[in-house]
Amino acid sequence: MTSVSQRFEHLRSHARCALIPFVTAGDPSLEMTANALERLDQSGADLIELGVPYSDPLADGPVIQAAATRALQRGTKFEQVMEVVQQVSPRLRSPIILFTYYNPILNRGVDSFLQQIATAGVKGLVVPDLPLEEAEVLLKPAAAHGIELTLLVAPTTPKERLTAIAEQSQGFIYLVSTTGVTGMRAQMESRVKDMILDLRSVTDKPIGVGFGISQPEHARQAMEWGADGVIVGSAFVKRLADSSPEKGLQDIADFCRTLKAAIVPN
Repeated sequence: MTSVSQRFEHLRSHARCALIPFVTAGDPSLEMTANALERLDQSGADLIELGVPYSDPLADGPVIQAAATRALQRGTKFEQVMEVVQQVSPRLRSPIILFTYYNPILNRGVDSFLQQIATAGVKGLVVPDLPLEEAEVLLKPAAAHGIELTLLVAPTTPKERLTAIAEQSQGFIYLVSTTGVTGMRAQMESRVKDMILDLRSVTDKPIGVGFGISQPEHARQAMEWGADGVIVGSAFVKRLADSSPEKGLQDIADFCRTLKAAIVPN
């Protein structure tokens, strides 16, 4: 299966920006999660971020927090999420990036966790509560399992730290577009443009912009500012949660195509 880096390299060679939808595993059901992954893959997604439901999702806004809570209340287990990935990933063109907090990794043991997700077909990993100073515990072991660990930078990240994170991040660099948590916002913050330029001055690695992108206009703005990828979460999670199963799947497919159209160069 294609790696995260390979997908970005392919897109760059065709001057294309990556579309990276996010869904929460187990909301509204694991069956729906499997269907959503396939539907997104068929509707323009280039990579897909899959959130593992967690009881204390400190980086997530109200929409994704609520989705994680619902999934946990329905009894969603990590092993079940991996079963879904293992079932679906061979049929996907899009590499799956797992979004999880560090506690579930610590609970299972780093090597055991990485072995499990690699066997299931996961290609990338984002751990929002893992700081740069602690990242070494995952970076080399992840690479040994064929998993690329992507690190995050924020609007408050100083230039020196920005450089250090860019050097260590694998697959791409996850640029958080706003201070605070994930969620749908009215407009993109203009300082994202400056942050992209700052990153470009220290690295040639792909830059994915997330947190707060919820409209086609946001995605296009990030692309025009120089982003290599746009990550859209709450807007997809909300569409799945607010409708019947079939309508929810149709809504995310339609929205995915609309977002993709917005980031195709004229």
